[in-house]
Amino acid sequence: MLFTKILLAYDGSKASIKALGRAVELAKVTPGAKLEIVHAYDYPRFFVGEGLAPIPATLNKDIYDLAVQTTEELKERMVHAEVDSKVEMIQGSPAEVILEYAKINESDLIIIGSRGLGGIKEFVLGSVSHNVVQHAKVPVLVVK
Repeated sequence: MLFTKILLAYDGSKASIKALGRAVELAKVTPGAKLEIVHAYDYPRFFVGEGLAPIPATLNKDIYDLAVQTTEELKERMVHAEVDSKVEMIQGSPAEVILEYAKINESDLIIIGSRGLGGIKEFVLGSVSHNVVQHAKVPVLVVK
């Protein structure tokens, strides 16, 4: 089976940079393939009791600015990739927005880097790649 609508979830981590390389390789050898790359970011939420604690506006601005910077750097990388590609920045819970994007855009493959979190961090934070693998309706390639 050929994958022609490839979705890459990118966050700038070492694993996602490796995943980008794999996605570009796959798109290059697949006739008519289009590579759609999304950088998903979200603002932190801190719960205090049953309510949400206010987040300083400067923290949200820093997160947004980093997302813009990551997306712009990715667009620059893709200029030389020689594949049909599109780069987008989307806000929301990463696993949820990646899965929603794949559904809306009828992606036939999702490529994502493994974050490599281990032990208690993985248990407490959850893993975006694990969540995507568990809930995706299409094949998922996790790159280590």
